[in-house]
Amino acid sequence: MIVGIVIVALVVVLFFIWMSINNGIVQKNNKCDAAWQTIDAQLQRRNDLIPNLVETVKGYAAHESGTLEAVTAARNAVATATTPETKMEASGQLTQALRGLLAVSEAYPDLKANANFSQLQADLTDTENKISYARMSYNDMVLDYNNAIQTFPGTLVAGSKYKPRTGFTVEDPAVRQAPQVKF
Repeated sequence: MIVGIVIVALVVVLFFIWMSINNGIVQKNNKCDAAWQTIDAQLQRRNDLIPNLVETVKGYAAHESGTLEAVTAARNAVATATTPETKMEASGQLTQALRGLLAVSEAYPDLKANANFSQLQADLTDTENKISYARMSYNDMVLDYNNAIQTFPGTLVAGSKYKPRTGFTVEDPAVRQAPQVKF
């Protein structure tokens, strides 16, 4: 009789330990989703700023069509990306294209002096800084989540139900830095 009670008590304790670990993994997974949503919101904000920036540059540097088309194409790639991985890749390409667009402004003093362009540059720089911070936060959440599912005893609970996530990586070192705005 006592052995049966001990076995039942042990099963109950093990069940609560399993549930606690599982709940921790679920919470970490949800934190990853929330962190990605923050990145996604900032990417959308950046995408919303780009048409105004492109139109302003067009007025001063119409013959820079290659640069403007590259920015527009990269913006469209971010907008149509459906997974975090494709958005990450497209975002890197957009950052590179924006760097080229901002470099164009250096050759046009009238454009640099334009108040609208200056405000758009400041907004874009602010957004790029927020994206950078959100990427760091996302990567921290992904690290916590991956550690939870890949270390003992989480690996027993995670099994095949939870898959490792990929953090935000930048392959091109030039893209690692947010575009710098020079006033």
